[in-house]
Amino acid sequence: MASGADDAKLTPASAPCLLHELDANGAPGVDPQQARDVARWRKVERERLIAMRQALAADYRAAQALAMARELDALLPGGAPIVSLYWPIRGEPDLRPWMHSLTERGVRVALPVVIAHGQPLEFREWRPGARLARGVWNIPYPADGAVVTPDVAVAPLVGFDHACYRLGYGGGFFDRTLASLEPRALAIGVGYPQSELATIFPQPHDVPMDWIVTAAAAPLRRDREAG
Repeated sequence: MASGADDAKLTPASAPCLLHELDANGAPGVDPQQARDVARWRKVERERLIAMRQALAADYRAAQALAMARELDALLPGGAPIVSLYWPIRGEPDLRPWMHSLTERGVRVALPVVIAHGQPLEFREWRPGARLARGVWNIPYPADGAVVTPDVAVAPLVGFDHACYRLGYGGGFFDRTLASLEPRALAIGVGYPQSELATIFPQPHDVPMDWIVTAAAAPLRRDREAG
């Protein structure tokens, strides 16, 4: 079990999606061979992109995270929404300072909790100094946080394409969660510009982000007319 001191040290831990690779059997209506080919390709690209991300200089990653935070501020809806974020690992943009800034401005912040494999994530409210517990797969979450439904869901990208599809760690948790939220949260993916792909070869279970933020160019917005 973690404590408030762990939070103060901003210690990275496992990401919510870091579990198993996607099931290569495919979804109904998808050619099984094509689904297997996509799963294999994604596995190779995922490993390549994570290695690339970890090789980026620490000061570059920090500067990018600061710029991403400014862009995220501009995308947040008015009022005092509930924003879900993530605990960074393996070179992901570290937005934990932004989490603190949001709470100072009256925005409620949540962190995801893995309940079970194949199930949507649960979100628990986080505050600075909150007592943290280490749950399944060593994921930190607010031990005493209320269960909430986020208005905005921010997720790290392993890769992304121009259609705002996100390549994650392969567990399918974020896609499954977005599909189950009612009302649907504003989905924002954050990552480095070097993670862009021509396409992730989206499958029926993939849910596009509403926005992609990289801090290298204007945020990329999903074309809703394209589906």
